[in-house]
Amino acid sequence: MFSDVSSSLVRLNIGGKKFCTTVDTLTQREPESMLAAMFSGRHTICQDSEKGYVFLDRDGKHFRHILNWLRDGVVPTLNDSEYLDLLREAEYYQLLGLIDGIKSVLNERKENEELDTELTRIDIIKCIQSERVRFRGLNLSGLDLSKLDLSFVDFSYACLKNVFFSRANLQCAKFRDVDAEASIFHNATLRECEFTGANLRGALLAGANLQSANLQDACLVDCSFCGADLRSAHLQTADLTNANLEGANLEGANLKGVKLANANLKGANLQRAYLRHVNLRDTHLEGAKLDGANLLGAIR
Repeated sequence: MFSDVSSSLVRLNIGGKKFCTTVDTLTQREPESMLAAMFSGRHTICQDSEKGYVFLDRDGKHFRHILNWLRDGVVPTLNDSEYLDLLREAEYYQLLGLIDGIKSVLNERKENEELDTELTRIDIIKCIQSERVRFRGLNLSGLDLSKLDLSFVDFSYACLKNVFFSRANLQCAKFRDVDAEASIFHNATLRECEFTGANLRGALLAGANLQSANLQDACLVDCSFCGADLRSAHLQTADLTNANLEGANLEGANLKGVKLANANLKGANLQRAYLRHVNLRDTHLEGAKLDGANLLGAIR
């Protein structure tokens, strides 16, 4: 049933989780947002014919935080991986105030963590001016290393939790057995990098170039690879449980023994990928390209 928004009460079904709120809540704090546009009365929306719920195909886990922000203007207290999830939702709904608030909290945490790190951004910049740079085993948690040329740098065994590598050049860098939980590699260049055995749980790698990267045995649980370039990447026995690879390019990638429980591969390019005996039963493959993929023995 289609109807104009006339009542102040709004019922929402966000990926199966149901919420009740008001038009004022959805439109007043963030008037330029997608939600404000939807419920401004200028558009016709689709509602469930029986109970009047408006359905949005998004993860409802953090939507209560979205509503509380719209009601009170307060950024919730979350761990860093949850903030990254919420940031993705805020970007989808175009909630510019919430986006700024989350980034402000993350930056404050990063500044506090830098007090405990062994090197600063300035120290890193000085080091990379020399040859054969190694930061093996160091604690660099929370540093902002975005937009730096860190190609060929050896970070093996380092603690890189919550490090900002956005848009950095990390081609051929080594991340063997690092702890990089919740780090941000958004739009970074990671061609031919080594992440063997690395912990990247909850990391953001959307838009990153990981062509021919080695991610064997890596923990990639809850990672975001949206739109990432993983052509010819080595992902053997990696754990991609709950990972988001929507629109990623995995052409020719080796996924032998990979775990893909509840992974999102919608619209991904898996042409010529190696998927023999991989369990795809709980994997979301809507719109994925599988031409030429090796699916012998795959569970579907």
